[in-house]
Amino acid sequence: MADMTPLILLTRPLADAKGFAALLADLGITTEVAISPIVEIVPTGAEVDLADVTGVIFGSRNAVSAVAGQDLPAWCVGDATAEAARAKGWQAIAANGDAESLYARVLADAPQGPLLHIRGEVARGDLARRLTKVGIETWEVEVYRQAALPLSDRAKQVLMRENPVIVPLFSPRAAAQFAEQGPYHAPLHVVVMSEAVAEALGNLPLETVVLAEKKEALAMANAVARLLDAG
Repeated sequence: MADMTPLILLTRPLADAKGFAALLADLGITTEVAISPIVEIVPTGAEVDLADVTGVIFGSRNAVSAVAGQDLPAWCVGDATAEAARAKGWQAIAANGDAESLYARVLADAPQGPLLHIRGEVARGDLARRLTKVGIETWEVEVYRQAALPLSDRAKQVLMRENPVIVPLFSPRAAAQFAEQGPYHAPLHVVVMSEAVAEALGNLPLETVVLAEKKEALAMANAVARLLDAG
């Protein structure tokens, strides 16, 4: 990395970005952090009827936040989502951080349906249809959508300087939106949660792409720390 002071740019929804910034601070990272959400979580207002279900599926913490807690099994995409669900009273079961591992975990546990997949407007894995097809009846309800936001003036200024910028990206959609708002002048060092996130960046010019060791926020933060240490 060039011998100039880097900056970390966080583009997650505001609450998630603040949480990740706190995690970076907990790891002793003192590099300047700028927050510019490129998505906003907007509730759809859909009614969530749990009267006849035996359990639920959560693909994100945003889905957990959208409904009241219940003492029912809740299959969750990863540890952070499971932690959020557990805090609201769900019997949380964590998968390994992506839609395929979530599908596999529900399939392995073979619950009696019906289940309810509480999800965003855009969700990966087509879980309800696939689980229903193999005999685990699963319904779905869209409780939020992600509205695209432009980068802030501060973020645009940072991205047009010569100083390197580290950008952690957690989802293919966020990566695609970030790439669409480019190109940028600053040398970009991107940390991605999965290969799918890296692919969504397309032809955006990058200095470095670092893949987190696990699909979780702590692994992403550790990857940022390694990148900074590599200097």
